Formats: sequence, C-alpha cells, structure tokens
Amino acid sequence: MSSVAPALIDFQEVSVVRGSRLALDRVTLRIGVGEHVAILGPNGCGKSTLIKTIARECYPLIRAGSGLRIMGQETWNVFELRSMLGIVSNDLTETFHRDVTGRDVVLSGFFSSVGIWSHHHVTPTMQEKADSALARLEAAHLADRLTTEMSSGEARRVLLARALAHEPSALLFDEPSTSLDLFAQHELQVVMGKLARSGIGIVLVTHHLADIIPEIERVVLMDRGRIAADGSKPEILTSERLSRLFGLPVEVTKRNGHYGLW
Repeated sequence: MSSVAPALIDFQEVSVVRGSRLALDRVTLRIGVGEHVAILGPNGCGKSTLIKTIARECYPLIRAGSGLRIMGQETWNVFELRSMLGIVSNDLTETFHRDVTGRDVVLSGFFSSVGIWSHHHVTPTMQEKADSALARLEAAHLADRLTTEMSSGEARRVLLARALAHEPSALLFDEPSTSLDLFAQHELQVVMGKLARSGIGIVLVTHHLADIIPEIERVVLMDRGRIAADGSKPEILTSERLSRLFGLPVEVTKRNGHYGLW
C-alpha cells in the first residue's frame, strides 16, 4: 500500500490570539507540497497571522481537536523549519534599513539574522549558494550594492534571493507587492511565475487580486480569521464572492490569465 505524502501545512481547527484579538478562528486548511495557492482577503482578516503561525512566530491555542503539522511534523526546531520555508515579506524589507550589501542580505538567510555579523561563519558553500540565488533572479549586479541604495523592487528581488538561497521546499509570500511601483510589481509577477513553473511550491498571501499570477491554481478566501471559501480560481474569483468579501460592489475581470477588480 502506498503512503500519502505529508502536506506542506495541515491545520486542524487552529485558533491564534494576538493581543486581545482572536486572529485565527478554528482554521482548517491543508496545502500540499508543490501546490501554488493564494490566500486572499481584506486587511486584518488573519492572512499574515496564518503565515506567522506556519513560520512559528505565532503559536495556536491548545484545544481539543486542534492540531498543526508542517511537512508531517508537529514539532520543529525553528531554525531548521525556516531553512525549509523561504519567506518573503514586507516586514523583512523594513528590517534591512542599515547599510548591508545585497550579498550579505542573502547570506543572512542562513542565520535568520539581519545582515552578517562577526560571530557568523560564512562557508564557501553558503557564498556559492548566495551568488547562485542572486544570479537565478538576474540580480548578481546587486551583490555589492548597499540596500540603502536599492529601489524597492531591487530590495524585494534580493530578499527573494535570500529566501531561495537555502533551497526551500516552498516559498511563502506575505503581501509581496506592498510599496512596489507598477514596473516592480510586474517584475515580481514574472519572477514568481518562473519559480512556480520550476516546480517550487508557492503560498501567496495578499489583498491585491493582481498579485495572483496565472500559475496559481487554487484560491483560499479569508474573512475575520476564518476560511470563507477554498477552491479553483474560476470557482472562487467571482464578482459575487469578492463583493461579499470586501464589503462593496466589485466586478472581476480576467485577461491573459490575470484577474483584476473594478
């Protein structure tokens, strides 16, 4: 009898409290390894908390019937887990505010740090993987440039190389287009599409419908800490569903595999 491969994430009735607010409310969600999934919802609906719970920055309440497995395991060494999940978030962009080179940003992913410090031991293999990740994203020219001299789009590309350097099982994008202009958003979508087609799993968290690249097949809607809907793009991305989700009348359009709101 063949065994079923463990899911990338498997939430069963997961609840998370942040401050005095119930940010996730009995969420049940399973995403397979290699899947391309978008989690869509308005600000404050629990999307980012979901990502932070996967990355072990937030922990769920202990309740009967509740469970959380990541790649089949309930418990993880946090540093080992983060080496298997490449995370790209606006929080990280804001963290790298001091003078750090692009290469050191990428290398810092091996240490879950902000830049490279004197106590870090950077091996030749790490250097090779960092340069390879930058080259993969056509960002080798940013290796020696300081982050303070980069555009928002360049900085986001370097952070993506940071997430890729340790060859993760999946990439988690948390509102990746925030603060990017139209050209940088387009560049990001092109890169995400190439990565998806290469076979790496992608979990995209966003409130922008335009972020959902054609390679993403499944959409999960979140509302007030709960899963509101889960299914294929044609099934989920309808005017009726999104009008209800965002609380105003909207019209969904589709062009060349991309969706938009009016």
